[in-house]
Amino acid sequence: MSRKNLETRNRILDATWKLLEERLDTGVRMADIARQAGISRQALYLHFSKRAELLIATTQYIDEMKGVDARLAPSRAAATGIERLDAFIDAWGNYIPEIYGVAKALLAMKESDEAAALAWSERMQAVRHGCEAAIKALARDGTLSPDHSQKQATDILWTMLSVRNWEQLRSECGWSQKRYIETTKLIARGTLVVEQG
Repeated sequence: MSRKNLETRNRILDATWKLLEERLDTGVRMADIARQAGISRQALYLHFSKRAELLIATTQYIDEMKGVDARLAPSRAAATGIERLDAFIDAWGNYIPEIYGVAKALLAMKESDEAAALAWSERMQAVRHGCEAAIKALARDGTLSPDHSQKQATDILWTMLSVRNWEQLRSECGWSQKRYIETTKLIARGTLVVEQG
């Protein structure tokens, strides 16, 4: 991709990011994005032929700009399953507040907007993959609770780490971010980790 095309693509992604955060409940049309990016709709469609493709690319771009791989490195490098579980909860749980505006917009739009639903599903499957990796590490170490299959344990962790649960505890219940992380780790360990010795 030429430098000019890359600059235009990034301008489109930045514009989409900004509009998603500003218009939490109203949706974002391709025409709005083109206007915000200062390009024609035709130019926008040359870069992203489908709105779902653009929304998915925007969420991936946000991850790149916010250094999600570096945030996940401690989880991926953890020596034990319990360390991996804790590190993943730290990484994702502390990332939610930074992407909450876009997450809230996609959640609001996904019921009536197929492109938003696809973008949301794609990103949540990435989170599920991280949950699954932590659960597999517990199973490998023999520390996964026998009360749950690996799939059930992944389902539980994935649900515990949902944006909606974070939103409920932080916004509705008034929990601090620190309390959210610490309590989530305690509940995850209590539910998913077998008691030692």
